[in-house]
Amino acid sequence: MILTSNKSNLPELSQVLPGRNTPMEINNSHFVLGHPIKPPFPSGLEQACFGMGCFWGVERKFWQQDGVYSTAVGYTAGLTPNPTYSEVCTGLTAHNEVVLVVYDPKCVSYEDLLKVFWTAHNPTQGMRQGNDLGTQYRSGIYTFNQDQLTTALASKAHYQTQLQAAGHQEITTDIQAIEVFYYAEDYHQQYLAKDPLGYCGLKGLGVKYEAC
Repeated sequence: MILTSNKSNLPELSQVLPGRNTPMEINNSHFVLGHPIKPPFPSGLEQACFGMGCFWGVERKFWQQDGVYSTAVGYTAGLTPNPTYSEVCTGLTAHNEVVLVVYDPKCVSYEDLLKVFWTAHNPTQGMRQGNDLGTQYRSGIYTFNQDQLTTALASKAHYQTQLQAAGHQEITTDIQAIEVFYYAEDYHQQYLAKDPLGYCGLKGLGVKYEAC
């Protein structure tokens, strides 16, 4: 039996589930775009990773952006190796539900992806997103290099001023370098293309990300 934690707090190290050494087996073809969702990716493409609540709607938001080559849903910023969805849902893996975005920087910039990130969800809610409560739904940006980290931090400070001007609270977004991305189960990949009437709680605050 898998225990559950207080889902509003990250687990203590002694509570973390052990996980496994075997990676998740998935179909390496994007259901919508037809491209691989696992590396290696074509030369010149870059990767980004975002957590904005339930990953179903987040993934759809990004695969619809011009310049995006592929997307995949998975887990990061946790402690349990190769977690399952049911394990992540207990709150005892410390992972966040995230979307890996593979994009062509000649067609869409990292800054453009950050604009989508900030405006498509509520980055002020801590360990939840709308009605979805738990650490796996926290707002997060997980960077692949120092340039991304610097840009993400600057964008947070910039958007914070706009949110404050609109009367909103402090941003709680977790911004850190990515350590490992674990792919979620195959049925989660491009879920809303397979089930267009499936759940999507993605909703922003209605505050535009004005150019610096």
